[in-house]
Amino acid sequence: MDAPAEQRDPIRDYRDLIVWKESMDLAVDIYALTRSFPREEAFGLTSQLRRAASSIPANIAEGFGRAQRRPFIQFLRVAQGSLKELETHVTLAERVGYLESSAVSGLTSRCELLGKRLVSFVRSLEREGGRT
Repeated sequence: MDAPAEQRDPIRDYRDLIVWKESMDLAVDIYALTRSFPREEAFGLTSQLRRAASSIPANIAEGFGRAQRRPFIQFLRVAQGSLKELETHVTLAERVGYLESSAVSGLTSRCELLGKRLVSFVRSLEREGGRT
């Protein structure tokens, strides 16, 4: 697959993708933040946040592994859905008092940037797919 405009280095592997790197960093931070959640949330909000966060880079990697543009685009869209799910769970965690608004603000900004990058990446892949 050709590199999108935002990607500076050649893409040899999904680990080279900026969206994968940023989503992995986000997932690591979600794991760290949820360590302080109440024990009774282990199978509730903690689990939901971690699952949604880890799903983003996992879908990017799985789509890349399909080695075809159309399935890759579909998995990137699934990653976008997981990102929106994560944003919702973060907002809920703030509303129930598990996350401070300062932490939520930083996470929201990162989610918005990652979302824009995913949209841009999908669009670049769609444009490239239309070329003959």
